[in-house]
Formats: sequence, structure tokens, C-alpha cells
Amino acid sequence: MIYLQPSEYETFGLEATTPAAWVTAAGAVMEAHCRRPTLAVAQYSERVRVTSGRNTVRLTYLPLASLTPASSPIVAARGRYAVPRRGEWAYADLSSDFATAFGLPGTWSDLSANSVDCFAETGEITLPVNALGLGFSELEIVYTAGLDPIPDAVRAACSQIVKNAQATPALNVRAGNLDRMHLEYFSDSLLDQNVRGLLAPFVAQKVG
Repeated sequence: MIYLQPSEYETFGLEATTPAAWVTAAGAVMEAHCRRPTLAVAQYSERVRVTSGRNTVRLTYLPLASLTPASSPIVAARGRYAVPRRGEWAYADLSSDFATAFGLPGTWSDLSANSVDCFAETGEITLPVNALGLGFSELEIVYTAGLDPIPDAVRAACSQIVKNAQATPALNVRAGNLDRMHLEYFSDSLLDQNVRGLLAPFVAQKVG
């Protein structure tokens, strides 16, 4: 994706005549660093284990964001009911026996988007508990996340990568020869501390 338009080059410190190939390649380097296919809003799918005794999980890609006309970033979700362990059942033993008798523990149940509470900035998902008190051991979820609009921090990082590349002697090649792998070879010099700091909030991190 192109994160800096030609009309914005001079605002972020680039020459107006900067070849678009530099900006495109810088965008690819940013995406690789942030471990995501794009920094814009996109759809992701995850399977997450739920810690015993809890009904919350955290998703990898942030911030959560809905795509118009959807009103929620949750596209689809289903959870596997946990098998209650001895001494961990917080409800009456009769409800445990009832749930077990009908084979609920270990089965998957579809969840509606409205029943799943989510916090966009942290990616924390709160799952519902059914009437018998059963929680979930696993969650399969499809959701949308990304930046809309693209913030100035990302544009500034893109511009700085281009300037770092232009200042690297080994990268003084024709714009037509630029590609993602060529720039990634020099990622340590292109992604300086300033760039890493600007992109830090957008790096995907798997939370166990």
C-alpha cells in the first residue's frame, strides 16, 4: 500500500520529484516490520486459547476497526465450551451435571457479534457466559483491524525510510530496480530508532 501521496511529499520532508517506487518500497518495509500485510483496515482470522477461569482474550492486530457498513469489528466468532474441572465450577453442581449430560463441554458454539464485547485500542475481547455458567477454552474469531485514516506517524515513518534509503550508498540504484527484498536487506539501517518509535504502536504482537 502507498502510505504517502505525492501531494504530501514536501510536507513530510521529501523532494516533490521523489520517485513513487521509493515510497512504495518503504511501505513494504514498514508492513514487514509491523508483521502485517497492510497497516490499513483488513480482515484477520485467529484461533485463541482462553485461560482457565477467565472469559477474556486479546487479539493480535490493533486497533480493531469496523468496515462500513458494519458496526462492529467482529465479523464472526465461535467458542469451544470448556470442560469444568473439579473444584473450579462456580455454580451449583446440578447445572454442571446438566451441562455434561447434554454434551455441552467440548462443543463449539457460534457467537453473535453483539454478544462479544471488544475494546478497540487494546484488542481485548470479553466473551459471554451461557446460562449454565459454562465458559470457553478456545475462540475462533474473524475480525477487522487497522488504521483509518492513516496517521501522521506512519506517513512520517515512511518519509524517513525513504530518506534513509536515499542516504545509503548501496541503495543508489535506479528507482525501477527497487524492490521489497532489496530494501529489507538493509532494514537495520533503514529502520532507525526514530522510525521504530513511530511504528511501535502498530507492530502486531501475539499475546499468550
